[in-house]
Amino acid sequence: MKRVLLPLTFLLFIALFLFLAFGQATPPQEKVIGTTHAPKLLYNNSYKKFQTTASFSAVGDILLHSYVYKDAKTNEGSYNFSPMFSDVKDRMSSADLTFANQETMIGGTELGLSTYPSFNSPYEAADALKSAGVDIVGIANNHTLDRGEAAILNATNYYDKIKLPYVGSYKSQKDQETVRVLNVNGIRVGFLAYTYGTNGIPIPEGKNHFVNLIDMEKMKQDIKVIKKSSDVIAVSMHWGTEYQRQPNEQQKELAQFLADEGVHLVIGHHPHVLQPMEWRKGKNGNETFVIYSLGNFLSAQEKDYKDIGGIFNLQITKKLDGEKTEILLHDPSFSPTIVLNKQKSEYQIKLLNTVNKQQNTEIEKHMFQYLNKKENEN
Repeated sequence: MKRVLLPLTFLLFIALFLFLAFGQATPPQEKVIGTTHAPKLLYNNSYKKFQTTASFSAVGDILLHSYVYKDAKTNEGSYNFSPMFSDVKDRMSSADLTFANQETMIGGTELGLSTYPSFNSPYEAADALKSAGVDIVGIANNHTLDRGEAAILNATNYYDKIKLPYVGSYKSQKDQETVRVLNVNGIRVGFLAYTYGTNGIPIPEGKNHFVNLIDMEKMKQDIKVIKKSSDVIAVSMHWGTEYQRQPNEQQKELAQFLADEGVHLVIGHHPHVLQPMEWRKGKNGNETFVIYSLGNFLSAQEKDYKDIGGIFNLQITKKLDGEKTEILLHDPSFSPTIVLNKQKSEYQIKLLNTVNKQQNTEIEKHMFQYLNKKENEN
């Protein structure tokens, strides 16, 4: 028996030696990363396909009259606007990216709070917007210069402090030249903002960065610059005629100009009432979505549709196919809102369909009238 086992053991030993010396599997490809020799090409990813989608949301004017900020004052002397957003916070924060038009400068209490016609608001308004899901605020409007340089510097410094991006008014030329591009789900959204004017208040000499005015040549250059680092360009426009529910000819002309320049999304403010939405075709065949006015989202204005605003939503899809990139804006929706109060206190933003379903339907028809007309024509 021992004579049989000895050669068998010897053969097993030889087999083990040969396996260890020559028979190990080739290491996985990733383990040779960094070699000076070119690794074997397993696949060509030059034409790899990729698709991603992000939801975009926008709300209208945050116009803080004295009734509103007095209602927000706490027993400790600070301000808390968050309860006013409690019923719409989930809707606002559900989007991947949310924009708001902060119409009054948040210069803080040290400058003295003030209401119409020369506004200055508490810092805490910005805290409430951020808590409600706002990712960036537009601050180019006719009230930007109401309280001068001090309010602008206080506001922009506070936005920086709480890390809430702003666009349209800047602390310096360098700040103005810093593009506002937010990356969400792999989609780079660039923001610009402009206003028709500043209620006759002149911009201080040499400080044009304090507010972006509507100037086609400047806008062309700004769009050209931001295109280099953006997939989508969104422009906030403070324009139109106050309290008019339809856009005027100048708004339409500017919307067409922006479409021709390749802007993807135009968000309108200033009329303090809602104006419809539509698609505009640019000169290169591109489609631009325009909301002419998002109305008031939070203010003390009442009646004649001035207490009605809404939450606009849109889906943005980015498709990559090799070296080709395609951007699609689709599925626009609008949720009307209303500001309620009890004798100038307890201000709260409510979804209109929870308050008045009939009026909610009317507002939805108003906002979609251009889109529905175009669809029927087709």
